Amino acid sequence: MKYYIIAGEASGDLHGSNLIRELNLLDPQVLIRGWGGDLMQQAGANIVKDYKELAFMGFTEVIKNLPAIMGNFRFCKRDVQAFQPDALILIDYPGFNLRISQWAKKKGFKVIYYISPQVWAWKENRVKTIKECVDKMLVILPFEKEFYKRWGFEVEYVGHPLVQVINEFMKRSSEEVAKHGELNSLPGVYGQRENKPPDRTQRLPVIALLPGSRKQEILKKLPVMLKVSKWLPQYKFIVAQAPGLDEFFYEDILKNYPEVSTIRGGTYELLSTASAACVTSGTATLETALFKVPEVVCYKSNAISYQIAKRLIKVKYISLVNLIMDKPVVKELIQGELIPENLLQALNEILNDPSRIKALDADYDELKRILSNKGNASANAAKSIADYMDG
Repeated sequence: MKYYIIAGEASGDLHGSNLIRELNLLDPQVLIRGWGGDLMQQAGANIVKDYKELAFMGFTEVIKNLPAIMGNFRFCKRDVQAFQPDALILIDYPGFNLRISQWAKKKGFKVIYYISPQVWAWKENRVKTIKECVDKMLVILPFEKEFYKRWGFEVEYVGHPLVQVINEFMKRSSEEVAKHGELNSLPGVYGQRENKPPDRTQRLPVIALLPGSRKQEILKKLPVMLKVSKWLPQYKFIVAQAPGLDEFFYEDILKNYPEVSTIRGGTYELLSTASAACVTSGTATLETALFKVPEVVCYKSNAISYQIAKRLIKVKYISLVNLIMDKPVVKELIQGELIPENLLQALNEILNDPSRIKALDADYDELKRILSNKGNASANAAKSIADYMDG
C-alpha cells in the first residue's frame, strides 16, 4: 500500500509517527510520503514538507500569510498526483486538510481522516464537507462518535493515542531511573519499580510553563506567566520550548527573568517532576492531566481573532480535560481573565488547597480511565485503516 499522510502540527507529527510504525508492522512493504516532521521521518515516512513551515495561527495571521498558504495547496496537489497513493491519511489540521480532502475526492483518491477536526466546537457545517469527502473517519475523543451520529455519519472511536505515548514514556523513565538513578537532567522522577507518575510528595518545587508552539500565542501568554514567577520565589519556573522555534526567540522574552529556566525536547521530563503547570489550551492540557500535574489553562489571542472566535465557538470549555469530563475540572483563564493576579490565585489553589488537590487527582484518574478503555489507539487506527483498504 502507498499512503500520503498530511500532519501540519507537532502533535500530528507525534501521532503520525506512531501510526506509521503500526502500519509498518501490518505491512512491511508499505510506502509512506507526506507532510510532517522529524518523528514521522524517523518512523519511515518520506517527508516533503516540514510542519514547522505551516504554523499560522488565528484569522488575521492566516490572511497575512495567504500567498504562502495558497502556494502550499498547489505544491500538495502536484505532489499527491505524482505519488498516486492508494489513500490519503489526514491528521487533524482542518484548515488545510478539509480543503485537500475536497480536491482529493474529486480526483478519485480515498480519504481517511485520523483525529477529527474540532467541528463540534465551531463550524459544525464542516460536517457536511466531511460526509461528502471523507471515506473513513477515526476519532480519538469519546464524545465525538455521538456527535457525528447526530449528523448521520458513522465514525470509529479508536481511543486516545496520548495514553499509550505517556505510558511508554513512563515505562522507559522507570527503567532509566532503575539503571542510572536519575532521568536526564531532572533527578527524582520515578520510584525504581513504579510505572506511574510520582505522588505529590515526590514532586519537585517546579512550575512548568507550556505557552504553546507558535510565536504568536507564546508572545501573548508567556509574559503573563513569567510575571507570576516573581511572586512565587519558592518555586523554580521552567519554560518548555517549542521544537520548531529557536532559542534566540525565548532569550528575548526571558531577558528580564534570569531565575527562569528553559528546557528543549524534555517537556515530558518536566511534567514528570512539576508540582503545577500553566498550560496553553490544546493537546498540552490533556498531556499535563495524564501526568497528574495540577494545571491552569491559559488562552489569549489577537483581539480581533478572539472576538470572531467568541461568536463562533459553541462549546462550554476550551480545554480538552474539561470537555471530556463535561465539567470544570481545571481552571480556565481566557483572554481578559488571563492577568498575573488571576493566574497567581489559581496556582495557589492547586498548590495549597488540600480539598482542591484531592478532587483534581480523582478527576484525573477518571479521565485516564475513560481514555484508556480502547487500548492502543495507534494500533487500533492502523488495523482499521488496513481492514478498510483490504475490504
